[in-house]
Amino acid sequence: PRLAEWVERVRAARGSASIVALAARTDAALLGQAVLEGADQALPREAGAEAIVALVRRAWEKPRYAEQAASAERAAHEELDLSRFPGIVGSHPVMIRLLRRVAQVARSRATVLIHGETGTGKELIAGAIHTNSKRAAGPFVKLNCAALAESVLESELFGHERGAFTGAQARRIGRFEQADGGTLFLDEVSELSLSLQVKLLRFLQERELERVGGNETVKVDVRVVAATNEDLGALVKSGRFREDLYYRLNVVRLEVPPLRARPSDVLELASHFLVELAAENEVEVSGFTEAAKQALLAHPWPGNVRALRNAIETAVVLCEGERVDVGDLPLEPAGEGDALQAMVPGVTLEELERWAILRTLRAMGSVQAAADALGISKRTIQYRLQSWGLTAKELLRDEA
Repeated sequence: PRLAEWVERVRAARGSASIVALAARTDAALLGQAVLEGADQALPREAGAEAIVALVRRAWEKPRYAEQAASAERAAHEELDLSRFPGIVGSHPVMIRLLRRVAQVARSRATVLIHGETGTGKELIAGAIHTNSKRAAGPFVKLNCAALAESVLESELFGHERGAFTGAQARRIGRFEQADGGTLFLDEVSELSLSLQVKLLRFLQERELERVGGNETVKVDVRVVAATNEDLGALVKSGRFREDLYYRLNVVRLEVPPLRARPSDVLELASHFLVELAAENEVEVSGFTEAAKQALLAHPWPGNVRALRNAIETAVVLCEGERVDVGDLPLEPAGEGDALQAMVPGVTLEELERWAILRTLRAMGSVQAAADALGISKRTIQYRLQSWGLTAKELLRDEA
């Protein structure tokens, strides 16, 4: 039978089989025809043995590689279960990518370094690593390295024996021992003194410690997750941070994005905080005016999520109606250029389009005038507003 008919029979019986055709002679047209008729690969019969063996080996491994690729693609498109990350709010692509990495890293035993600006939620990310790991049933212990003096910090980390120093009237268990079987989160790790960096490095290498004033070696099973808003690489170059410790901590690095890089999460976070803080303060506030929403979106949020939460708390306290308005928000006005510049890092085209349409509509006062200014049709603006659950009438009323 013709090659095409034979290939069809093989595919019907063994759909995943790889088919290699050997041609009677070196003829490009003949080899090409074999591939056109269904062969995965084609070689002339006089090809060297090494070439044929390599081709057969590649064909043999093709189903395994195809399944691995399909599995990776399924995982990439699998919907992320956000319930695995309690307290973390956000659905911007940059956050979804981060949470996927968190889920992946959590399954390992590797030391993790979390980097991000102040107020981005590094502690929440550390907590998510712990709760998604095999250590979830163990303790999650936190320590801010910038909050304590060096002498106190050493005792907090490693504990001390009775009589180790004035006032040490009993043995004290340090954070490493408290976290045995779980995770220790060291925030602002860049603030550790060089002498404490040496002791932390020794622990990471040996997984054992000595309490202050003692000589007993204590072994503990602790996963260390560290965080900083500093550039540790630059601190290493300046001599303020040990290079060997840096590489020990930086086994896996996670970057927590600033709020300006995930602008579509601003309103989601604001609504989350509004519900939480309205309940705490026992007030009835149900949402935001459109003008307040636009002010929240336009603000650059240099203090990130923490600053947003503080702003919503102020608004909840000051709000006299059912919805938070611009005047209730403690925001300094930003220029148009500043607002756009703050949005651009990480912004999607859809978010940029929304910003441009809503800003222009508010500035021009009518759908037709906004359409003319943007060079699009009136119907396009109406369609976009409908997809966002908004109406021009509501927007212009709030602006008035």
